Amino acid sequence: MNKVLQNKSIQKKVEHLLNTMTLEQKIGQMTQAERMTCSPEEAKHYHLGSILSSAGSYPDDNSPKGWVQMNDAYWAASTVQDSGHIGIPILYGLDAIHGNNNVKGATIFPHNIGLGAANDADLIKRIAEVTCKEVLATGVDWAFAPNLAVAQDYHWGRNYESYAEDPELVTKYAKEMIETLQGNLNQDNILACAKHWVGDGGTQYGVDQGDTVLSWEQLNATHIKPYIAATQAGVLSIMVSFSSWNGDKCHAHKFLLVDILKQKMGFEGILISDMQGIDYLEDDFYLAVAQGVNAGIDMFMVPRNWQLFIENLLSHIELGTVSTSRIDDAVRRILSVKFAFGLFDKPRPTLRKWSNHNSFGSEEHRQVAREAVRKSMVLLNNSNNILPIKKNARILVAGKNANNIGHQCGGFTINWQGVSGNEEIVGGTSIWQGIKQQAPGAQLSLNGDGLEATADNFDIAIVVIGETPYAEGMGDIRGDDKDIIEAGSQIHGQVKLLRASGDSLELNKLYPEDLQTIKNITEKGVPVIAILVSGRPLIIEKELALSNAFVAAWLPGSEGQGVSDVLFGDYNFSGKLSFSWPQFSQPKVNKGDKNYNPLFPYGFGLTYS
Repeated sequence: MNKVLQNKSIQKKVEHLLNTMTLEQKIGQMTQAERMTCSPEEAKHYHLGSILSSAGSYPDDNSPKGWVQMNDAYWAASTVQDSGHIGIPILYGLDAIHGNNNVKGATIFPHNIGLGAANDADLIKRIAEVTCKEVLATGVDWAFAPNLAVAQDYHWGRNYESYAEDPELVTKYAKEMIETLQGNLNQDNILACAKHWVGDGGTQYGVDQGDTVLSWEQLNATHIKPYIAATQAGVLSIMVSFSSWNGDKCHAHKFLLVDILKQKMGFEGILISDMQGIDYLEDDFYLAVAQGVNAGIDMFMVPRNWQLFIENLLSHIELGTVSTSRIDDAVRRILSVKFAFGLFDKPRPTLRKWSNHNSFGSEEHRQVAREAVRKSMVLLNNSNNILPIKKNARILVAGKNANNIGHQCGGFTINWQGVSGNEEIVGGTSIWQGIKQQAPGAQLSLNGDGLEATADNFDIAIVVIGETPYAEGMGDIRGDDKDIIEAGSQIHGQVKLLRASGDSLELNKLYPEDLQTIKNITEKGVPVIAILVSGRPLIIEKELALSNAFVAAWLPGSEGQGVSDVLFGDYNFSGKLSFSWPQFSQPKVNKGDKNYNPLFPYGFGLTYS
């Protein structure tokens, strides 16, 4: 555990700095602005402690070189020492949640739901090592990862950011991911950020930013467990959840933020708000600022209204509605982390060891991602051992997700809501391209609909179906508005609902074209192997019934060849479900439920043997 507030050498430096700082400089350290709303000059003028790139925010030259130059400009501005500036290096943060996913040419790993199915702690360690290097290649110091949500309802649009419905696996991965990202806190490491504290995966009806209605014992047993491992692993930052606990917003929850996390669990790092997270505490932003600060948040992710945040916080201190001791406590934590991380001793981004490193997006890194794809795939059905496929078989490849790297990467890839097509994911391989490498005689269906299928021309068809990209609340599946209104009415503060991606967990209702494609092929007498690309388990009875084999490939990321490695038998299936698979009669199902009756239970996964 990194006891930065008890490290005498660090605290000596921190106290010296604190004693020389003006109130404006202290509040600046508590402020995190978005790069698109804040120039390096403004960051210097307002003494800002941090800048972030939100998902889909990147420099004009979206390459490591462009990122390093941008970071260097912020670093240089923040470290100026003159009569009005002490020169405190800025911390630059971004969402590197499945690789350095904002940057063109990065290695994109499977989303967490797939990594949970792999159940391989050593693999997680190697993924963290690669992610660390590819973040450092862009001159960035801080990744808002890992996500430690224990998702309980597939209606939630962030389900794919969760490793498992069982806290044990999430807890095991938390330790590996954080210890590897942060390492020895030297030039080979980045700061990790465990998120979102706490209960984001347990909201009623799976509503993003909704209400987690649980007793303290239930919250502790399911959702707090991974954070105990995170703090013991020495995580130096934790992000607060947008969600509420029994109607009370986490962003204003002093009991959860201070009494439990900081005091009982001994967390000594930076507690940071989520994106505009305090905006929803009150109708009046001025009142929301005081609530968030007094609740124990140290740094505020206020991408758009950061200047108003500074102005309002200064006013609260003048009026005495926020104490100077609370400000000093927050700034002490921020500076302690910056000293512990060696930020004051690091060279500027253009001169750093890993900046612009040629390992970024390298074949070596992609092989780790390809292995992750192989290990995350779960074989749900294999009638008459139709798999593995012979490489000389006459194969038709169909389905909308067969030749679409954007779809297989999912949300939080280049853009917040992800991308479609193969152009934006530089260096990646689609599932079709991987199949073609293994079986040169395979044919891609022209429109993806499989209408070319005939038993005379094809022995077998691989149909790649499933979801298209989404992120956060825009991935929610919401059926009954009455439920949402009822849940929202219990929350104290504002509720922000984004447009949902659908109203049913049934695949044939969400994407009817998938079932039609399978029918187009099976009606011609060609057997189908269905590959489901999705961020969650879906209700698939109809598609399953028409397929000879069925594979859950989750959101495999940029290395589609990992799928064909297993389909053709070069590697065996090893993935096991880290989420129970629902069926029509039981759409919400978790291990340990009273009448547990999934289509496939937690831990299920067939192999070739």
